[in-house]
Formats: sequence, C-alpha cells, structure tokens
Amino acid sequence: MLIPQTKNIGLPLMNLMRFKGLPILQQLHIEEQLLRTSSENWCIVNDGTNDPTIVMGVSGKPAELLEIESVLDDQVPVIRRFTGGGTVIVDHGTVFVTFICNKEAVPNLQPYPRPIMSWSSSLYSKVFQGIGDFHLRENDYVFGNHKFGGNAQSITKNRWIHHTSFLWDFNVQNMSYLKHPKRAPAYR
Repeated sequence: MLIPQTKNIGLPLMNLMRFKGLPILQQLHIEEQLLRTSSENWCIVNDGTNDPTIVMGVSGKPAELLEIESVLDDQVPVIRRFTGGGTVIVDHGTVFVTFICNKEAVPNLQPYPRPIMSWSSSLYSKVFQGIGDFHLRENDYVFGNHKFGGNAQSITKNRWIHHTSFLWDFNVQNMSYLKHPKRAPAYR
C-alpha cells in the first residue's frame, strides 16, 4: 500500500539517516561517499551542528564572501562543500536535509537544478502547509519575503544530490562573519 502512494506523489523509496548535532564536515563526507559509491536513494536529516561553521560552495571565493579577519580572530572553521550554492554559517539552529537519488528515482524528473528544486519545493510545501507562506523563490526557500532555507546540488552521470540548510534559529552575531554577496536578491 505504501509503495503505490509514494509513487503517486513523486517520492522515491529512500533509506533514512537521522542525526542530531553531527558536525557538518562529517555529514558532507557521508553525503559525498553515498553519492559516489551507493546505488540506493537516501534522505539524510541532521538536527544542527554543534560548532558554528562556515560552509562555502565549491566555487566560492573567501575574499569576496568572508570577513576574513573576524573569521581568523575568532577561529571559526571554514569548509568547502563538493556542491554549488552559496556561503552560509551553520550551527545548532540549522536543520539539514539532503536527498541523494538515482536519476530515474523520481518519475519524470529531469536531472537539472531547476527541476530538482521544483520537486523538493513541492515536497516541502506539503511539510509546511498551514505554517506560513512557504514557497521557492529563485534558489531559496522563503516564508513570505524571508529566506530561511538555502540549497545546493551536484549532478553526476547517474545520480544527483540536493541538500538544504534550514535556518530555524540563528545567532545574528554569526552573520557578521559573512560579507553580503555582490549578487543577492533583496529578500535575503
């Protein structure tokens, strides 16, 4: 009974990993290993990471995105993930959700960033139904005009990964480690 229902709403069968406080670097290592060596579909949920950490996309330039002197003075770890996306500072108030799937796992889904984002947005719109004005805006998840989730993807020959950092609660002071990107929508 469950299998036909999940296929009707575009959800593939997935293995689930759930963590609380797993360091983001360790999570990214697990994700990359699963993307590159597993042939199964995965959903990974991590409720926060204990130490504030700056995570940059694969092509991010530290001098353009970070207040380097403050980062060095306060010894904030900076890591580069293997996917695209922007730069974010994550901590105990960040909820991470990652989907790692075979290209054929979601029926009729084209393995490109925009269709993957649309698919995940339709999934999350059911999750957040009745909570607020949730929607996908450009490449971010927003409630009304307020960004609360950033996304990144990587697409290989046979698989794709889509991960989201939901900023449920954050220390405003931590945001001072990041420069405002040159290209950013007004709602960010």
